[in-house]
Amino acid sequence: MAGVLEGIRVLDFGRYIAGPFCAALLGDLGAEVIRIERKGGGEDRPYIPVGAGPEGGGALYLAMNRNKLGMTLDPASPKGREIVKRLVATADIVVANLPPKVLRSLALDLESLRAVKPDIILVTVTGFAAGGPLSKKHGFDGIGQAMSGAAYLSGEPGQPTVSKIPWVDFGTACLCAFGTLAALFERRKSGQGQKVEGALLRTALAFANAPLVEQALTRVNRVASLNRSFNSAPGDFFRTRDGWIVMTVIGEPMFRRWARMLGEEHWLSDPRCADDQSRADHGEVFSARMAKWCGERTTEEALAALEEANIVAGEVLSPQQALDHPHIRAAHLLEERSHPAFDRTLPLAPTPIELSQSPGSYRRPAPLLGEHTQEILESLGYSKAEIAAFEAEGVI
Repeated sequence: MAGVLEGIRVLDFGRYIAGPFCAALLGDLGAEVIRIERKGGGEDRPYIPVGAGPEGGGALYLAMNRNKLGMTLDPASPKGREIVKRLVATADIVVANLPPKVLRSLALDLESLRAVKPDIILVTVTGFAAGGPLSKKHGFDGIGQAMSGAAYLSGEPGQPTVSKIPWVDFGTACLCAFGTLAALFERRKSGQGQKVEGALLRTALAFANAPLVEQALTRVNRVASLNRSFNSAPGDFFRTRDGWIVMTVIGEPMFRRWARMLGEEHWLSDPRCADDQSRADHGEVFSARMAKWCGERTTEEALAALEEANIVAGEVLSPQQALDHPHIRAAHLLEERSHPAFDRTLPLAPTPIELSQSPGSYRRPAPLLGEHTQEILESLGYSKAEIAAFEAEGVI
């Protein structure tokens, strides 16, 4: 089945997550994506090493760069600039999560790109968004988690805690892909390209907006409470006889079912249980009771009882348990894919959104270093002799 973005060419100058994952999502939907990296490989290529060496890449690179062709290039050299111009002339989208100063120095800013391709769409990411005193600073995921209040509210009081999964980076990548699709739709109507700009802090504040609204209106001054919910109860992680579960009770009907399951019907008329927020304000009481109940049961027994009572709960899995979980496998939430750098398959997550008529697809693994350089340059009209000269001169 042809992808919905078939015929769209994307140049990916990105690094790490926000740019590369955006480009990967576009590739899943059928776009032709060309990853362009420095001659020795981008700094993100070896990150989280898994034994593939510099040619194959680390775990992050393998996950972020599916469905891409790969070429090496020195875009700052005079001949490299000319190659970039030829590439841009054939492209619809340029993804480059690079600082504005670097974009200008490589002629990848919107004005320079438009001089080559007037209807080009530039997708870029900054750390802090334009317009403020921090706009020129570089940023990583953890800064977004920290400056949005998310890290302060996580973990335990007095010890801000960052999520080990970089949700700010991934959220920004998804929002940039969303913005890119909107820009393509607008170009289809008006014929004009534009810049799509994500920002890590913008994403983090958007995702953490509700606690900020609560703080502005109530001055509640919340602090971290480990895994206990701020706004409903019981909502926490609980140890069972052989593992851990997570459970969340929200709303009066679910709370009634939970109280009856535990034989605590007296709580149904307790003033502390008047609504979700009242229960959350006394959440330690309900978490302690649920912890006692879970501690008397295995994970399987606890989850079965909660399911019978129609209460939302799930098992806390280690990475290995997630890999082995029968539902994750049966629902194809991870799929085994081959890669030339490994003698075994990789458990890669497919497109994380399901489209019934035009689903995303996996067509190729993350490219080896410079794997398609010659093929791409030949498609631009360069001869084999010219390509050999580029290699001899260190351009590719």
